[in-house]
Order: sequence, then structure tokens, then C-alpha cells
Amino acid sequence: MTATMACQAHALRRQLLLLGTACALLTVTAHAQAPAAGDFPDKPIRMVVTFPPGGSADGVVRMLVPRMNEKLGQQVVVDNRPGAGGNVGLALVAKAPADGYTLGVGAAGALSANTSLYPQMPFDPLKDFRPVGMLAAIPFVIVGHPSVAAKTQRELIALAKEKPGSLSIGHGGNGTAMHLSAALFSQMAGIKLVEVPYRGSGPAALDALAGQIPLAVVDLPSSLQQIKAGKLVAFAVTSPERLPMLPDVPTVAEGGLPGYDSTGWFGVVAPAGTPPHVVARLNAEINAALADEQNKAAMRNLGVEPSPGTPEAFAAYIRTETKKWAKVIQDARIKLD
Repeated sequence: MTATMACQAHALRRQLLLLGTACALLTVTAHAQAPAAGDFPDKPIRMVVTFPPGGSADGVVRMLVPRMNEKLGQQVVVDNRPGAGGNVGLALVAKAPADGYTLGVGAAGALSANTSLYPQMPFDPLKDFRPVGMLAAIPFVIVGHPSVAAKTQRELIALAKEKPGSLSIGHGGNGTAMHLSAALFSQMAGIKLVEVPYRGSGPAALDALAGQIPLAVVDLPSSLQQIKAGKLVAFAVTSPERLPMLPDVPTVAEGGLPGYDSTGWFGVVAPAGTPPHVVARLNAEINAALADEQNKAAMRNLGVEPSPGTPEAFAAYIRTETKKWAKVIQDARIKLD
């Protein structure tokens, strides 16, 4: 072997050694980033809630956390990051390491409708997250002041067709699930209602109660007592099934609009790429907390319905909701800045 050949052989061995070392380091790093089955979790978990403290979603998360802490053996720390219809908080989650230690609680807006409402999004809900599980569904009620010359949904639709644009309907804010519920109702009924945005369900319910607006789409906590007292007329609930707290109030579908379903919801997502065994562990503990009888009763008192399920079912639901609301938003020409 010549000196030149010996040098070339030595250089090749050196390159192979360096390559092997690099591969070993990459393997170690990958294992460090993705916890092995049975090792998760070994430190606290950050739960980014895209709602301010005190709301129903925040309340649900905080009532589930103690049970999750117990079963996971680690603290779940709630981090409230509201803003831009949930986009602010979920943008943080999308950029977090995909190791299961940063989770997000997002609603129908940020995880499905916002892609059609906002001209620009800081993330892609269908690509940047791995769904962990649904937490709860939030049914709404279409209510009216007793002075409205209609007592059923069919009568209400007939009245609106008789006098197009004469009836206004309040909702919880532009782009909210209540707003989209009102838009879908008008589209399916073939009527024109003047939509009036409020800063939340409570103010809309109060103005309907006072007769400042004839109609409103509101949640249960802001309207249930007034409905039971006869101070508000409940025309229909927006969920696909009747509600245990209002068993005599028909669904919108039962009232003459078959196929109508507009339910608010929120659930847990992790960054895309989070290992399947980590997602499975989190999903199991979330579902166990939702199945707790005390938690279920407390959630229903908040006007929300526990909705446990698999990550796969939640992912499919997000895709379905995204497609449905894209059409409603386009037809109603709703846009947010």
C-alpha cells in the first residue's frame, strides 16, 4: 500500500468513526426528547387553557386536574393564555416540544372555525396538533322575550319570513360558537335575522330578558333560571339531543330543521409528533377524570356535558367541524380581523 492509499484509508476510517458518533448522539437525543413507555410523566405538565380564569372551560379543567394529578403522579399546572379566539394560547402549544409536557385546551373556534374566520393563522389546527381527547360539549338555547309573537320554533320561523329583517338575535360575540349557531339557524330556516354581537352570553341574555332584543342564542348558565321562571321563552336547544335540564324544550332539528347541530365544545391537544403512548396515557387519565360522578355532576351544573372519547374520534370530529363551519362562514360572509 502506497503512502497516498494509506492516508486515504485512514481518512475514511476517521469519517466513519465521526458518522457513527453522530448517529449515536442523535439516537440518545431522540430518546431523551420522547419519553419511553412507562417513564411518562416524570415532571410537571403544563396545561395551556385558551380562556380566562373563571369561565366554564377554565372551571372544568381545574376540577379535572386533582384527579389527573393523583393518577399521573405529577402536577398538571394550569396556564391561562386567552386572546384572539384561542389562537394566542394554541400558538404556544404548537411551538412546544412534542413530549407531552405542554398541552393545550382549545375550543371549536381555535381548532376548527378560526381557519375560516381569520385572514392569517399562527398554526394549522389539522397539522400542528395531535388531538388527545374531547373534554366537554356546550349546548346553547335559542330564547326570546315573552312579547315575541311566537311560542314555538315553527311560529318563530314563520314570523321571520313574514317580516324579513324585523327580528334581531343577540349572541356571545363575533366568531363565537353562539354567533355561528345563529348564522346556521338563519341559513337552514331561510330567514333573515339581524345579528347583534355582545361581549359574552350573559349580556345577551340580560338584554333579551329586558326586551332590548327579541331573541338571543345563549348558554344554559345565563338563561336556565329565567327559562324555568317563564321570563324567557326557550324555542329550541341547538344540540342534537334534548337536555336533561330542559327536557320539554325540543331541539332545533325537532322544530323543523332536521340535521341542525351546533354545539360548542373544547378539548385537549398536544404538539404534532407527540409519541402515541404519551397521548394514550393522557387520554386515559382525562377520560377517567371525566367519568368521575362528582365531576360529571359539577360539569353539568356549569352547563356543559362531559364528552370522553378516543384521540382518533376527537381528530375526526375536528375535521368534520372544520369543514362544516367553513361553509357556514363563507355563506354568511363572516370575517374577523
